[in-house]
Amino acid sequence: MILGLYEAHLPISNKNRSIDFYSKLGLELAWEDEDTAFFWIEKEKSWLGLWEGEEHRLPYHPSIRHIAFRVSYEELKHSMDWLKTIGVEPVPFGRRSSVEPFVRANQGNASVYFNDPDGNSLELMCFVSVPEKFKSITDKLSFEEWENLIKEE
Repeated sequence: MILGLYEAHLPISNKNRSIDFYSKLGLELAWEDEDTAFFWIEKEKSWLGLWEGEEHRLPYHPSIRHIAFRVSYEELKHSMDWLKTIGVEPVPFGRRSSVEPFVRANQGNASVYFNDPDGNSLELMCFVSVPEKFKSITDKLSFEEWENLIKEE
């Protein structure tokens, strides 16, 4: 029955500023009204709703102020260059000091993080196929560490 996620929402303080930012990410504006803008993530499959209002003042929590965009592994490897070309600064995840993309072997995914103008946490994320013997690794591995580990496989 369920085919995927159709929509997600984030709170924003300034619709026009957010339209500029999300357009810069390559998302297509689907429609807007006075205080809301919707962007296609995958046209006619999934979109992101941005809602202008006081809710943007809520303290950050991933259940209300976070979204992850699916990308390929190769795109994620080059995400730092892409973010730089569009003028977006990556940010460290959690207690990490590095902003570089990393692999979570125990979860079978990889990520890099950045924020929108309102401090909503955005993530570029991909699936990573992990051999069974590496699924217990809980450390976050750089792409170099991950690829060296897999080469030894």
